Amino acid sequence: MRFQARHLGTSSDGGDEQDDISEEESDLDDNFATSSPKKGKSAGRAAVIQDQPNLIVQTAFDAYFTHATSRAQTSTNVFSSLVPPLTADEYTGAIASASMLEPIQPTLLKEPSRTLVFTRFMRELAEGFNILVYGYGSKRRVLNQFATDYCSKAGHVVVANGFQPDFSLKDLLNSIENVPGILSIDTPSTTTESQAKRIYDFFAEPSQKRHLYIIIHNIDASPFRSAKAKSCLALLALNLKIHIVASIDHLNAPLLWSTSESSARKEEKPILRAIPPRGFAWLWHDLTTLVPYDFELAYADRSSISGAHGGGTRKKTDTTVQAATAMTETAALHILASVTQKAKKLFALLAGKQLESIEEAGDSTSSDLQQFGMGYDMLFNAARDDFIATNDTALRSLLGEFRDHNLVVAAQATSGGGEILWIPLRKERLVTVLTSVKAEL
Repeated sequence: MRFQARHLGTSSDGGDEQDDISEEESDLDDNFATSSPKKGKSAGRAAVIQDQPNLIVQTAFDAYFTHATSRAQTSTNVFSSLVPPLTADEYTGAIASASMLEPIQPTLLKEPSRTLVFTRFMRELAEGFNILVYGYGSKRRVLNQFATDYCSKAGHVVVANGFQPDFSLKDLLNSIENVPGILSIDTPSTTTESQAKRIYDFFAEPSQKRHLYIIIHNIDASPFRSAKAKSCLALLALNLKIHIVASIDHLNAPLLWSTSESSARKEEKPILRAIPPRGFAWLWHDLTTLVPYDFELAYADRSSISGAHGGGTRKKTDTTVQAATAMTETAALHILASVTQKAKKLFALLAGKQLESIEEAGDSTSSDLQQFGMGYDMLFNAARDDFIATNDTALRSLLGEFRDHNLVVAAQATSGGGEILWIPLRKERLVTVLTSVKAEL
């Protein structure tokens, strides 16, 4: 009680004690003034370091919200653009040194296991199923051998390389229609749906005795992912005399087909319907080979990280542009060896302008070469001044050979309209090719 009376008494008496307390409070306020605008509220959330009284240590509660509200800092320098690409000689030497390792040969692909696997495949196909193989490693050679040794002796065989960038469902259907007798069936149109229906009707006839075996490498590739492609293949897959053996390599490939499509079954005695049933009747087989995907990636520029990216560029571009992003020096020199002198001069003109743009930008590692392209109108004016092409028809004729082989790529300009042309070769490779072309001029 004495302490309480004395404490209460200080507010009325004025005295030295009041002055001492005020001085202590002012000292504390000075310590917190540098970091907290509101005095008194920050004392419960922070502590003062004794040796450094002007610093405040944040609690875990403060650090969480400070970190959550901060903006993430990202860089535009991706790893693939920082790693310089290999030359053709460097890549060949690296592959040769790695080939000294003894390849792994799975027991499943050796005799007599391979014969048992192929015999089982033929039996399952005869029972009305279609086969879908998966596993790590290229399965192209194994399936081609199965088609040659077994399927070709039982009927017609068509092989589709779905991993090729320029492959389309139309190519597969056109190859199947090379079977004698299919084109004799009249259809009202020439669409892919009409072609698939004509093939289905031909092999559904009781008089047709030979079966059709379709070998599809990478059925999970982009040409087979569209709804139209899946519908056409689902129609053919449920024909009793059409058998599909396909391979997949993508991790999420099973998501391409619904449960009803995968589990559909062929009818032993098909009933005539206006709309035939559709499905795949898949049987899944693990066919791990551990074989490199050399043939499947032959179109890609494997000497650089960004060029070997199977999914193409990260941003959405035209499919023709994506297929042409990988061009090697050897391929470019082969194309240039078969064109006229004027075409070589045009290539040298475009290559020189592109290298100038790269030098001005100071970005020789960028994989987005479209930004260094040249407008068609500017190219025409420059070609006319150098007496390479005097009119639009002549210029397009010279560019036609390069465009057909994807040595020159075109795209619509993002602003101002018009067409942008560029050569899909990185700076160091373009310099090598240009030097070789100028030596021949």
